[in-house]
This record gives sequence, C-alpha cells and structure tokens, in this order.
Amino acid sequence: MKIDVDGSSRGFALVIVMIVIVVLGILAGGFAYSMKVETKLARNTSFEGDLEWIGRSGVEFARYILVQHMNVVSEPWDSLNQKWAGGPMGTNEVLESISLENNPLGAGMFSIKIVDLERKLNINLINDGNSHLLKRALSLVGVDLGDASVVTDSFLDWLDPNDSPHLSGAESSDYLGNPNPGYAPYLAKNGPMDDLAELLLIRGITPEMYWGPSGKARTGQLVVSGATSYYGRGGEQTSSVGLVDLFTPLSAGLININTASAQVLQLIPGFDSGLAQSVVATRAGPDGTDGTEDDAPFRSVGELINVPGMVPQLLQQLQGTCNTRSLTFEVQVEASINQYKRQFVALVRRNPTNPRDVQTLYFHWK
Repeated sequence: MKIDVDGSSRGFALVIVMIVIVVLGILAGGFAYSMKVETKLARNTSFEGDLEWIGRSGVEFARYILVQHMNVVSEPWDSLNQKWAGGPMGTNEVLESISLENNPLGAGMFSIKIVDLERKLNINLINDGNSHLLKRALSLVGVDLGDASVVTDSFLDWLDPNDSPHLSGAESSDYLGNPNPGYAPYLAKNGPMDDLAELLLIRGITPEMYWGPSGKARTGQLVVSGATSYYGRGGEQTSSVGLVDLFTPLSAGLININTASAQVLQLIPGFDSGLAQSVVATRAGPDGTDGTEDDAPFRSVGELINVPGMVPQLLQQLQGTCNTRSLTFEVQVEASINQYKRQFVALVRRNPTNPRDVQTLYFHWK
C-alpha cells in the first residue's frame, strides 16, 4: 500500500526538523558557554593564591617607595609631583628608575597606586564644638541648610557614646523603628567611624551626597529608592564633589596642603573658595596642573604667607591644622596573571620618627 505525502506535509516536517536543529544548537551553545565559564572559574581559583601574593608584593613595593622617600633629607615634604604619587620627580637615584605600573613578578605583574589620606579631613575629629566643619562640607556638597541640620545632628549622635539624640538627630531607637530604605534595622555606632561608608547609614545622608555627581561611575550602584536628591529644584546638580572626596576616617589629623583639593582646603576655618584656589594655583606652578615637573610644593606651612590673599593672623592658626607631610596612605594594587586580575587595598602608616618603619594596618581584596 503506497501512502502519498503531499507537499504541505513535507514542508511542515522540514520546519519541525529545522526547529529541532536550532533548539539543539542553542542548547549546545549554552552548554559550551557554561563549560567555558566553569573552566575560567577553575583557572581563577588556581591563580587565587598567586594573585594574593602578587598583591602583597605590591604593598611591600609601596612601603619600600615610602621608606626611600622619607630618607630624602632634601625633600622633607610630600607632594603630588613626587614618585610615590605617580609624579615625574624621581626624588633620588633609587626611586628615579622605579615604575608604579606593570611591574613583572613571577608569572604575573602588578601595578600600584599610592594615595595619602592626609589630603582629606579626618571626620572623626568633628564634634559638637566644631560641627560647623561638617555643615561647611554639606554646603560644598550642595545640601540645603534645613537638611544640613538633620545630617549634622544625626552624625553627632552616630559618634557620641550616649543614646540621647540632638535636636534634629537620630539614635538607635530611630534606626530600629524606621530604618533607612534598603537596610535592615540596626543600632547607631556610638563610636568613631572605621569606614567612611558608615555615613550612608546616618539619617539624612543619601548616596548622592556621599558619592557626588560621579557616584554611579565610581560604584556602578543604583541610588537607594526613596532617598532624597540633592539636585536643585530645577533639576540641575548643585555640587561637583561628594562627602567621600572631603573626608576620611583614618589619618594623622593634619591636612597636607600639598595634596589636598581646593574643596578640602575650604573646610579649614578662615579659607574661602578664592584662597583655597590660590593655594592650589601656587603649588601647581606655571602650568597650573598638579603633579607635573614645574610644581612648587610648600616646604612648610609658613610658606603659605606667599599665597595671594593669605594674612599673618590666619597663618598662625594653621600651624595646628595643616602640614606638608603625610603619614597615612592607601595602597591600591592590581595583580594579574595572563588575563586574570584581582584588586587589593592596603592601609599603611609611616612612623615620623623612624623613616624605615612603615607598617601595614590592613590588607584585603576588592
């Protein structure tokens, strides 16, 4: 018996076959991709130990550079044009040929970046007596005066050891009963900050205040829903910096006038925008750019008298506020083996009385 299959049936069968082939191809491609990812993860795991030791070596390399720089008697200051900061000045023969980038080590290599923390104000030094410093910072960030009172009082409550809130502040009972959006209930710190990111837990402080206008580019994180924006009513941004650019929880306490930004300098009592810009312009040299060969860093705080707009009365007040040395540094290391990379961060601290004593306070990977 002969069965006659018409053209439409044969076409339908062909379509079914093609669909099956496409599905199988997609499944095979997905399986191959999964195997590739698993293989890469396995290779990364095998390199973890080596990457960590390369990262630690990068930190030791940074410590060596800082020790060598402290041994230079002719330059008893720290500035952005020096080798440790990535500048062009060799400082001495030992450091002249050293590079901070792409240093080979075994099967891999590392690059380092050294950032002094004395370029910012230590936020743990703010208290009831000088809370105007935080209000000034909030003004620079673009926070309205009314919102600044809530942030300032809540910040003081976060640091003080008691549970009695300031007038517009917040203590543990507030965070337990009505926590910030995106966070589970928590207690107020009631002690000094260990990490500046704790600011994000304080009432009134939004991610935009903390990170500034480039926040999304820095973190890749979305703004917490429900957070109040610090953009102007017309939708225009009112600031170019965030709190993270102005403060640090870890430093020796004196601001380095050779490395601090103009915004940080404006936190110093007596400094306005014009004077802060004059300080930066004076140290930057003729080309007006920090970190270049023609920089003219201040050798001492007393040399600020040469800055246009500086008066002797203000200069006397700066002796206990500013410095030209930095003691606390964050070391950022990128370690790599072939195409596999890992980033590490360390905090190191100089001993000002012993140039060869640079201690590592912590080390972790991102």
